[in-house]
Amino acid sequence: MKIRKNDNVVVIAGNYIGKTGKVLKVFTDKNRVIIEGVNIRKRHTKPNQKNPQGGIIEKEAPIHVSNVMIIDPKTNEATRVGSKIIIDDKTGKKKRARISKVSGEML
Repeated sequence: MKIRKNDNVVVIAGNYIGKTGKVLKVFTDKNRVIIEGVNIRKRHTKPNQKNPQGGIIEKEAPIHVSNVMIIDPKTNEATRVGSKIIIDDKTGKKKRARISKVSGEML
């Protein structure tokens, strides 16, 4: 999966099309992500120790990763993600870096 925690993404499909937010959690086994302020669901809860009052709690629900795209840091537009192999000068080891297809900048 090319999307990671703390990435800034934009929703490209569904009810929240055009909304942007930060990725809070990634579920790699289900190909889903939770984005801050997107796909809000209401849950009715009984009083408990965490919430002694009870009531209606709003929280983000996961959406499929195919419905979001990463925002390019340089142009602030949605972009596809590619990868590039970079050789570390100090250790000589190869590392894989994510790059933006729009600007070519590292993410």
